[in-house]
Amino acid sequence: MKPSKRISVAVFVTCLLLAVLITFMTTYTILSELHTAALRESYLNPAQPAAENTKLDAVSALFDQYYYHDIDPEQIEEYIIRGYIAGTGDLYGDYFTAEEYTTLTEDTNGEMQGIGISVIYNTDYGVIEVINVMPDSPALEAGVQPGDLIVYVGEEKESVAELGYYMAVSKMQGKAGTTAVFTVQRGKDYSETVEFSIVRGYVTEVTVTSHICATDPTVGIIKIVSFDLSTPEQFKGAIEEMRAAGATRLIFDVRYNPGGNLESITEILDYLLPEGPIIRTVDKDGNTEMISSNAAEFNMPMAVLANESTASAAELFTSALQDYEKAVFVGKTTYGKGSMQSIISLGDGSAVKLTTRMYFPPFSDSYEGIGIVPDVDVDMDPALADKSIYKITDEEDTQLQAAIRWLNEHQK
Repeated sequence: MKPSKRISVAVFVTCLLLAVLITFMTTYTILSELHTAALRESYLNPAQPAAENTKLDAVSALFDQYYYHDIDPEQIEEYIIRGYIAGTGDLYGDYFTAEEYTTLTEDTNGEMQGIGISVIYNTDYGVIEVINVMPDSPALEAGVQPGDLIVYVGEEKESVAELGYYMAVSKMQGKAGTTAVFTVQRGKDYSETVEFSIVRGYVTEVTVTSHICATDPTVGIIKIVSFDLSTPEQFKGAIEEMRAAGATRLIFDVRYNPGGNLESITEILDYLLPEGPIIRTVDKDGNTEMISSNAAEFNMPMAVLANESTASAAELFTSALQDYEKAVFVGKTTYGKGSMQSIISLGDGSAVKLTTRMYFPPFSDSYEGIGIVPDVDVDMDPALADKSIYKITDEEDTQLQAAIRWLNEHQK
């Protein structure tokens, strides 16, 4: 005869508790589902077809009735708009608050508020380095110089190295009429310390810089940072400066140029190209528009430097010169953005950006998602990977030197 099995009190209590817990969970789940169903049923207005009440309406009603914390309707609306844009799959769509749209408009027009300097992060010292001081700017008048290292910002002299680059830069920015306080170190060994207190103003952003090549005085190098409404005038001025300095050949550098304004790029290409198409655009209904240049054109042996970060209008610049055989393209295959965005105001000062057209170079196919293939494919020296493009010398720049060699061999 087999001995009978006995269940200990501890095991019995444990099983009982588990049974109660399972019963409670099942009951809670059933009641929760019944409650949610009842809520959904009560939310839908019997006087209206159910299709008129969206899931978003239902979620809004739930939060209105049950959410413990306060709700900011404006914040909800902003997130809904941003979510809608993301849901469309538009890679270049965006939403701008009224303040962001105002800042964007100023930047697009080439106007900015500040002291008028361009800066980069100096990795050697962990500080802000001034690479350019804009003409007729508060910084120029105060004596700020390219090469200055900004080591402290604010009246409390907060260390840039401790704050971090982006936080320190944000403290340098501000509206016209306010004051920027900072300390720089300069000189051969950065032993000289200079303190500045500069009232910010309105300045024209410098998007074009130029210099005579250090290794070949016949070559003028014109760097285009972006295309805004002030760029054409700066671009034409740079060409005249290079010619006056003795340049007989030009190299246009649009590496890391993200693009910009359609009016800006078409004016520049009209200046460079002969009579013919500049850009073809197509909307969602297949309607095509053409922008063309006049008969006047600029003639001089030219090359274009572009890379993987050259996009949009900067790609059109590269492709158009390539299509007309006006310049050789040296560098790496470009980013591949052949779509056009429109920014539309929403009436309250905010705005939405969305893709409205695709565009094509004068004669070649679209480079959307593909990029433009260089005539001369050249990598930058891997040893320069951690060095800012603004700090690379003409001698070190392998892509620049390849462009000069091509000009020497083909454009005597």
